[in-house]
Amino acid sequence: MTATARTRDAAAAARVPDGFRFGVATAAYQIEGAAREDGRGESIWDRFCRRPGAVANGDTGDVACDHYRRWRGDLDLMAAMGIESYRFSIAWPRVQPDGRGALNAKGVAFYRRLVEGLLRRGIEPVATLYHWDLPQARQQAGGWVARDTAERFAEYAALMADALGDVVPQWITHNEPWVVAFLGHAEGTKAPGIHDWPTALRVSHHLLLSHGLAVDALRAHGATQVGLTLNLAPARPASPSEEDRAAALRQDGYMNRWFLDPVLRGRYPEDMTALYERRYGPLRDIRDGDLDVISRPLDFLGVNYYFPLRVGFDPAAVPIGASQPPPVTPTTAMGWEVDADGLHELLMRLARDYPPLPVYITENGAAYPDAPPDTGVVDDPERLAYLQQHLAALERAIADGIDVRRYYAWSLLDNFEWEHGYSMRFGLVYVDFETQRRFPKRSGLWYRDHIARARNGA
Repeated sequence: MTATARTRDAAAAARVPDGFRFGVATAAYQIEGAAREDGRGESIWDRFCRRPGAVANGDTGDVACDHYRRWRGDLDLMAAMGIESYRFSIAWPRVQPDGRGALNAKGVAFYRRLVEGLLRRGIEPVATLYHWDLPQARQQAGGWVARDTAERFAEYAALMADALGDVVPQWITHNEPWVVAFLGHAEGTKAPGIHDWPTALRVSHHLLLSHGLAVDALRAHGATQVGLTLNLAPARPASPSEEDRAAALRQDGYMNRWFLDPVLRGRYPEDMTALYERRYGPLRDIRDGDLDVISRPLDFLGVNYYFPLRVGFDPAAVPIGASQPPPVTPTTAMGWEVDADGLHELLMRLARDYPPLPVYITENGAAYPDAPPDTGVVDDPERLAYLQQHLAALERAIADGIDVRRYYAWSLLDNFEWEHGYSMRFGLVYVDFETQRRFPKRSGLWYRDHIARARNGA
């Protein structure tokens, strides 16, 4: 690193406010493995992975990173990196195999060991209750299409608050309900693999309802810090044409406002409600009082940001009438445009359009085709640059008055990347999936040093 780069990094790190914490994030199905051990029930992803052609190379999360057995070493890795906060998810089928009824004591004990291990190492635990792994038994009872699943989710939240509330200070109800609703139930690219837009709309409402019910349940059992994580992105018209500008507004409604507005304003966006009802009829699942529940006050908003959306008019893309042209380079291995300014733009928009609320950047990261290490350290200059650029954009937003209190790099480890299997590597630590050996990446070492500079004030 040049002297100029070191000076720039030190200046940026010094701008982090008091109370800000740097972290990493993971998700249970992507790292834990042990899919059939200690009473864990089947999840919709266990079932989806067995569907021919659903996941690249026929990969599954049966073993993943074997974190269920190797968690102590993984926590030691975090401690060595100076990680201050760890956002993990609880596998609902591990702690409540059927999605209702009594908890599985062995599953709960695993998370207690994990959290107590974090606390011993001085790392703050932040638990996400749902990161896409619905118990298969709940799916067979209707899944998120059934309103009853929202009630069962609230019961699960209450049970987990009782079981772990003495050691978990912060809770996130859902991770990216847009993905669950629309990629899982309209596009069918993620579990449970359904292709039906009206179903996806019902699911989106029940997910949000379950969030609000879970907020109430968590607070009733002593939780004082509760949030929700949404995947958000600026929607930019591909050209100055009226058609592209209108398409970008619809895309923004579809991906951003359909979730932000009910949670933070207590209503669905009128333009999107009208669009959906013109095509599919009345949205009958929205009952009196639902929006009051959905809009329960939060203590923070989690934001997952990866890339901006460039949107063009496309009449064949029903019902939104919008699609995305080829992304502007550079892109990651996922084909996602690299644009750190989009993070700054997004945070400024949230502050402008919605009530004030502390923000956690709950995921931000990049996949690149890392080569196996020759010298014990994986060189990943593109990911390192991605982190530098996005942390600089975040710090500009903080300087502009945005109340950002956490940043979580996605992800600690290379892991099972959903329908992409093990073909996409997002980790700050390289995982050899055959041997389960972990190797540091340059990006992870840089992140360690960046955290140290922030804490040393130089």
